[in-house]
Amino acid sequence: MKKNNRNIKPDHYSQREWNRIQAREKAQARAARNLLITALLLIALVAALVYAAWFFIFRSHDNGLRLQYEENSSLFGFHTEGDSMGRATPFAGGLCVTDKDIDADAIFISASEAALFDINSEKVVYAKNIFEQRSPASITKIMTALVAMKYGNPDDMVTVGPSALDIEETSSVCELHQGDRLTLKQLLYGLLIASGNDAAQVIAEYVGGGSIQEFVNMMNREALALGATHTHFMNPHGLTQSDHYTCAYDIYLMLNAAMQYDMFMDIIQRKNYYAEFTNANGEPWGVTWETTDHYLTGEASLPDNVMIYGGKTGTTDDAGACLALISKDMYGNPYISVILHSETKEGLYPEMNQVLSLVSA
Repeated sequence: MKKNNRNIKPDHYSQREWNRIQAREKAQARAARNLLITALLLIALVAALVYAAWFFIFRSHDNGLRLQYEENSSLFGFHTEGDSMGRATPFAGGLCVTDKDIDADAIFISASEAALFDINSEKVVYAKNIFEQRSPASITKIMTALVAMKYGNPDDMVTVGPSALDIEETSSVCELHQGDRLTLKQLLYGLLIASGNDAAQVIAEYVGGGSIQEFVNMMNREALALGATHTHFMNPHGLTQSDHYTCAYDIYLMLNAAMQYDMFMDIIQRKNYYAEFTNANGEPWGVTWETTDHYLTGEASLPDNVMIYGGKTGTTDDAGACLALISKDMYGNPYISVILHSETKEGLYPEMNQVLSLVSA
């Protein structure tokens, strides 16, 4: 059988035409080879990328870590508490975070520090000097209550000891007397509603296992656990003492933690509280504690579209007038606001109203 030789010119083509045909066929053959080579290279590249992705996403986790995660290690910046699957929780998870002033010129107030935090949005709405360390006065009692609720039993009966009288005579008290017997829960109501320094002493001594100093140590450990690194306590009531300080941001952290307790939220909403207990003579006794919060007493009015849950006041010559609040907007979204060192108690609430006006801004 005679083979077909494509190089032999058919008789019906001239030599010039045949040369053009062969040149065109050679060019088409080169283009086909180049296309095939390109396709093979692309397939190889895609295969390499797929393998690399598979290896780094899946297989690389099989390699041992040089520094494996340890639950109690602070190296990785996580809380030691995890979810139900044992995964670590980021330290700042669920918190409003900033390292600078936020819209400090939005309002003009004389208070040294002020802040507004949107809890649900995890947003710092307003911040003025919120990391400056200052005496917090009775705002301290937020941490006192937090430690007592976390480590104490609210139904325990507590006997008032002489430490309740170891305070400044003119400071705010619940009028407790040595030998009175009441529950830890009642003491917490007196602590937060009447801002009783005597209640703070009794709570600290009881929950601290008989040592007020040990309770203060617990307060400082709890502050560090919350990330309140600009805070140091020297007592459970907030009366002025050297090396006793905090800042507006740390107060937010404390109040944010305390509001997780239903009892705390119930207490701070109370205008007053009537406590019945047994006095030192074994007789039934009762006393009504009135709130120090002018929003709850009606002495101060809130801005439109803002409603108050409650909070904690504080006033000393060194600290000035202080206030930490939990409020909500007209849709029920919660906010925390803090003012430290307002010049007067009369000016405190108008200045807080300016801060709260940013809730609906």
